[in-house]
Amino acid sequence: MFRNRWLWLAVPVIIALACNSDQLTGPRGGKPEIRTPVATIVATAPTPQVSAGFYHTCALKTDGTVVCWGGNDFGQATVPDGLTSVEQVSAGSNHTCALKTDGMVVCWGFNDAGQTTVPGGLASVAQVSAGSDHTCARKTDGAVVCWGNNYNGEATVPGGLASVAQVSTGWMDTCALKTDGTVVCWGYNGFGETTVPDGLGSVAQISAGG
Repeated sequence: MFRNRWLWLAVPVIIALACNSDQLTGPRGGKPEIRTPVATIVATAPTPQVSAGFYHTCALKTDGTVVCWGGNDFGQATVPDGLTSVEQVSAGSNHTCALKTDGMVVCWGFNDAGQTTVPGGLASVAQVSAGSDHTCARKTDGAVVCWGNNYNGEATVPGGLASVAQVSTGWMDTCALKTDGTVVCWGYNGFGETTVPDGLGSVAQISAGG
């Protein structure tokens, strides 16, 4: 009985050693060396996404390519040749923008107000939003950069705006969601679309429309 008790206590130890024998090396009878496991990094595919603009629609596939269809009067549905490694796409009124995995932005389509002319040196972008005639990008450091039509101040980012978690461009206005759950909007305010309700907080997502 006594000997059997110790035998059962030893079984888990024997099993543990057997299961980890591939990590133990060294001469028999000598001190074993522990082999450090090799970490395997698995690349994840982009999350499938669809974005609807004014008269066109674009879809992001899991292989990082973009497919667009619909109105194409200004080339907004003509995806640039060789565009790959895309992680987000945003369709505006008559233009489209794509965010690549390297943090760079590519835009195409109508450019009457410079909405597809990405500012030189813009990098480290985490999200892009194409509006009516302007475009905004949220950078990895929480800053926002906008370009294109600015007739109503929709592309003029408020001074000191930081810690932005999401940006959304509308017709002639822009809204930003901050990491603290509050919302900041700017641009045209003919219908109160940039007047954020007093006390609004704990917001998880924002969307600016027409």
